[in-house]
Amino acid sequence: MSRTARRPRPRGGCGRRGRTAEKETTMKYLLLKHYRGAPEAVNDVPMNRWTPAEVEDHVRYMGEFAARLETTGEFVDSQALSPEGVWVRHDGEGRPPVTDGPFAETKDLIAGWMIIDVESHERALELAGELSAAPGAGGKPIHEWLELRPFLGAAPTVTE
Repeated sequence: MSRTARRPRPRGGCGRRGRTAEKETTMKYLLLKHYRGAPEAVNDVPMNRWTPAEVEDHVRYMGEFAARLETTGEFVDSQALSPEGVWVRHDGEGRPPVTDGPFAETKDLIAGWMIIDVESHERALELAGELSAAPGAGGKPIHEWLELRPFLGAAPTVTE
């Protein structure tokens, strides 16, 4: 879906506080935080080597960031992800096959995500840049690279 032809925004729902009824179009983006696989961050000390206070400061920053976006109606949802996981697929009747990897796509790479609902791509870039400054080792900003992905809107329809 192009930025100029957007679907009407449904009323209500998670993270939409502060929005007015006359606001009709927004764009949702997924911000992905990576364990590794992204370009190196400036403060590139893995979280498992941070002090408990550094982890607490980082989590607090993330929570305060989300709370601020709730007040503007731009926050939808966020979640940190555990590094554990399995691959699962349908393989006919009975128990589906399960394997412990490889996980190059998510388990080893994706640390967490946040969904934002904003007025423009520029605003999404602004917020991603701000989130990248979350504190890390030594209380200094991580300046991590975040993957910013727009949600795919409704599929275009073909008319004769």
